[in-house]
Amino acid sequence: MIKRYMEKTILIGGQAGQGTAQTSWLLGKALTQCGYFVFNYRDYPSLIRGGHNFNVLSISDKPVFSHRGSYDIIVAFDKNTVDIHQRKLKKEGFILTNNPAIKGKNILFCNTKKALDKIQAPAIIGNDVLAGFLFRIFNLPLSPLLNVAKLQFKKEIISTAIKEGYSLQAEKKFGAFNFKKKAKRNYFLSGNEAISQGAIAGGIDVYIAYPMTPATPVLHYLAKKQLKENILVVQLENEIAVANAALGASYAGSATMVGTSGGGLALMGEAMSLQGMSEVPLVVYLSQRTSPSTGVPTYSTQGDLKFALNIGQGEFPRVVIAPGDARDAFWRTQEAFYLSQKYGVLAIIIGDKHLGESNYTFSDLGKPRIKPRKFILEKLPKDYKSYLLTKSGVSPRGVPGMGGVVRATSYEHNEYGNTIENGFWTKKMNDKRMRKLKFLKEEIEKKLEPVEVYGKGKNLFIGWGSSKGAILDALGNLPGWRFLQISYISPFPSQSVKKEIQKSKRVVLVENNVTGLLGDVIAEQTGIIIKDKILKYDARPFIAEDIEERIKN
Repeated sequence: MIKRYMEKTILIGGQAGQGTAQTSWLLGKALTQCGYFVFNYRDYPSLIRGGHNFNVLSISDKPVFSHRGSYDIIVAFDKNTVDIHQRKLKKEGFILTNNPAIKGKNILFCNTKKALDKIQAPAIIGNDVLAGFLFRIFNLPLSPLLNVAKLQFKKEIISTAIKEGYSLQAEKKFGAFNFKKKAKRNYFLSGNEAISQGAIAGGIDVYIAYPMTPATPVLHYLAKKQLKENILVVQLENEIAVANAALGASYAGSATMVGTSGGGLALMGEAMSLQGMSEVPLVVYLSQRTSPSTGVPTYSTQGDLKFALNIGQGEFPRVVIAPGDARDAFWRTQEAFYLSQKYGVLAIIIGDKHLGESNYTFSDLGKPRIKPRKFILEKLPKDYKSYLLTKSGVSPRGVPGMGGVVRATSYEHNEYGNTIENGFWTKKMNDKRMRKLKFLKEEIEKKLEPVEVYGKGKNLFIGWGSSKGAILDALGNLPGWRFLQISYISPFPSQSVKKEIQKSKRVVLVENNVTGLLGDVIAEQTGIIIKDKILKYDARPFIAEDIEERIKN
């Protein structure tokens, strides 16, 4: 591997309930405050207690968007972590632990019990002693770690524990870990946090959901923010109720979003088709997990692409957007609200566990491409027609309570929304709905950058969604390669994709699924069949080495 800049990788492992996730987040956030780019990957089984949980922090002085498969430091809360991961410890690396039962030549023991007895703190606070000890090893100032801990946890005992850890002297030295403080980075965001913040920035009024991993953190985040942001967050009894209630709220004029995983969206299928007929705006966050059926509930995949493209019986327009990282998720969620409101369509934001629960570092989030807006009439005209035929297929939108009759219906209808069964109006309304696609596609291609190209070279990777991070990190070690990220899957940017493929010497598709679903979409939309594929479907996301090794070998 070509090394071009400072990069360190820390694995933090233990049982569920031992605080691996919180400790990793604390260290990651504090390191961003010290000016480093940090990517935080989270791996855990569907257990509340026990099992094996671990996080991987990739730390660099250059942007980093994925985790690596070998480690400079392993922080082990239990012996199982050592047994599982020691073979991937780098030669100059070490294992940091507060467990005296763990022995070995590359072990650095931190006596957190002694520190906890001194400050009279419970055992779980030992993680914070270890965090302070690590910052001492890194030769970083203590203040960023203390500031993050105070802001997040608001418990003085945690700050005291961190100070105790920072005061300890290491018995051994391993490798060089002389970090230097730089200008702080502004954002350390998970994909789910970015989806939530993007929804708020996009003008959300109502969020309705039934808890389902890995979309549930959005429900929790928005619930905490509902009073401050003046939004309503509702948890209902099942996904069928969620989807239908969301359409009701949207019909009444609220900018509405629901969140679920594949199994939940399956239950929402009939309501998604109701959206297509009623043309009531709706945003859906689909956070994929490994399937079919219950699959591997707390792990990641990209297997639901065609499901999102085809959800609901019949033919009707929809927008399907696939953000690749937290920054994408923030802006693409706003775009989903804008397009759904303007065109009266279903807008699906398709993510996955890897995108949703990983933390990404950014110095800034960039600038908006559009301004959020509701497209609701201020006053209903006389003889208002809820489904007025227009050139664009978009009817002027009214909502109940405006002094006239506003209809939304599941039946085929005429311009007034009255039920019909004759062929004339059936054809007219089908044509009306499908006309939206032309105008949607034109606006997306003009304003919203449905595809983005990274790097330079005659050879081309094509990907979508969360595989973006590993591909970007692999580019630095693969001269002659560039990367095409496709963010809008529907309407599909066929000309842009075709152009990039045709000017490439070699094209390789990279997807976290069994058959290469995006490749099928590209073939359908452009007529080009991509034969070279790097596919991964073991429920784990790509790391850069997966791509580098396949190309080099």
